[in-house]
Amino acid sequence: MVSKTRAYNWYISLVAASCMVLYGYDASVFNALQNSKNWVAYFNTPSPNIIGAINTSYTVGAVVAGFFMGGPLADWAGRRVGMAAGAVLVIIATFMQTFAPRGQIGTFIAGRVIIGIGQGLALTAGSIYIGELSPPEIRGKIMSFWQMFYSVGSFIAYWVSFATTKHPKGLGDWDWKMVVIFQLLVPILILSQVFFIPESPRWYVQNGRNYENARRSLRRVRDTEEEVEEEITTIREAIEFEAEAISSGYSALWKDKSIRKRMYIAMIVNAGQQITGQGTLNSYSSIIYKKVFKNSDTVALINALNATFGIIFTLNATWTVDRFGRKFLFIVGGIGMAACMLIAATIETQTPSPGGAKTQPVGIAIVFVMFLFAFFYKPSWGATVWIFTAEIFSMNVRAQAVGMCSQSQNVVNSIVQQFFPIFLKNEGFYAFYMFAAINVLLAVFVWFFVPETKKVSLEEMDAVFGGANHVVEGAAIEHKDPARHESVGVIVEGKTVTERFEKST
Repeated sequence: MVSKTRAYNWYISLVAASCMVLYGYDASVFNALQNSKNWVAYFNTPSPNIIGAINTSYTVGAVVAGFFMGGPLADWAGRRVGMAAGAVLVIIATFMQTFAPRGQIGTFIAGRVIIGIGQGLALTAGSIYIGELSPPEIRGKIMSFWQMFYSVGSFIAYWVSFATTKHPKGLGDWDWKMVVIFQLLVPILILSQVFFIPESPRWYVQNGRNYENARRSLRRVRDTEEEVEEEITTIREAIEFEAEAISSGYSALWKDKSIRKRMYIAMIVNAGQQITGQGTLNSYSSIIYKKVFKNSDTVALINALNATFGIIFTLNATWTVDRFGRKFLFIVGGIGMAACMLIAATIETQTPSPGGAKTQPVGIAIVFVMFLFAFFYKPSWGATVWIFTAEIFSMNVRAQAVGMCSQSQNVVNSIVQQFFPIFLKNEGFYAFYMFAAINVLLAVFVWFFVPETKKVSLEEMDAVFGGANHVVEGAAIEHKDPARHESVGVIVEGKTVTERFEKST
C-alpha cells in the first residue's frame, strides 16, 4: 500500500508537472488556430514567413528565459517562485493574444514572446523541483508524468479547438479566441497551489545552509526520520565538495570536465528531440494533414485524437523508464520513429491524389502511421529526455544547466519552424525522409555516448559521467570520513539508501 508521504510526493510532483501543461497547450494552440478561417481573416491571411515568425517568437522568448533567467531565478528565489513567475507571465500574455486588435499581428506575436519567457521560467524550475523532491527509485516514474502533462495540454487545446470548429459562424472570432483564453486555466491552478507545497530541501541547503527548513521539507515526503537525516547528510556532503573543490557558481559549467561532458550530451539529446519530427507535427500537423484531407473538421478531429492517444502512450514511460532504463528507451524509440517516418513518406509520395486529396484508405493509413510514431516518441524521446536532463547535473549548476539544455530544444525548433513551412510547401512528404535519417543517427549517438542513469541518486550522478563522487569527496572535506569510504546506493525495501563501506587497499 502507498504510504501517506509517498502519495503526497506524487501530489507535489504533479503540481510542478502542471508547468508542462502550459508548454503542451501553447505548442498546440497555434497549430489549432491555423485551422480557423476566422483567425486567418482576423490577421489578414498571414504569409508562410509570418506563420514561421509567430512560431519562432515563442521559442525566442523561451530560449532567452531558459539560458539567462530561469536558472538564476530558481537558484536565487527558489523553485516555487520560478514556477509562479512563469504562470503570471502566461496569464498576462494570454490576455494580450486574445484581445489583440484586428489586423495587429504584432500584438499577437508579442504575447507569444511573453508566453515563451513565462514557460522558460516555469519549465526550468518545475523539472528541477520534481527531480530534487522525488526518491531515486521512483524518480523516473514520477518524471514521466512531466511529459504526459505536455500531452494533457495538447489534449485540452485540440478538443477545445475541435468543439469551436463545429460552430464557426455562431462564434465568429470567438472560435479562435476561446481556444487561446482557455490557456488561463492551468496557470491559475498552479498559482493557487504552488506556495502550499514544500520548497526543495536542496535549495534550502544551498542557500544559507538552512538545514531546519530542509528537514521540514523532507519530513513531508520521506517515510522515516532516518531517511531524512541520511538525505540531509548526503546533500550537505555533496554541496561541501562542490563549493570547495569545484565552484559554488556557474563557472563549473566550463571548468569541470565531467559537467562539460554532460552539457554536450544533454544539449544534443534535447536538440534531437525537436528534430525527430514530433516538434514539426506539433506546430504544423494541421497544414500536413490538409495535404491528405480537405475537410477542416476531419483535421481538427485527427489532432484531438492524436493528443488523446498521446496521454495514453506517455503512460508507457511510467512502467518502462525505471525497469528498462533511459538508454534502452532512447534507442528503441529512435529506431521505431525512423521506421514510421519512412513508411509515412513512402505511402504519401507513392500514391495518387485524385481531386487534390488522398483516397480514404490511404489517408487512414498515413494517420495510423503518424499515431504509431507518437507511440514510439512519447515514452522515449518525449518523456525520457526530460527525465534524463533533470537528473544528471550536480547541485551547484543544476538550475542553470537544466535551463540551458532544455531550451536547446527551442533553439533547434525555432530554426526548423522557420524553414519547414516552405520546405513542406515545396517538397511535401519527401521532407519526412529527412526525419527518418535523423532518428537513426540519434539512436546511434545514444548507443555510443549516453550512459545509463536509472536509480542513481542525484548526489552520486557525477561518478556515472567520469567525475568525482561528490558525496564521498564532500565527506572527506568535512573530515567525517577521513578514510575516504566507498559510497553506494542500495535498494532496501523499495527505497534507495546511501551506504558507505571501507575501500579495500
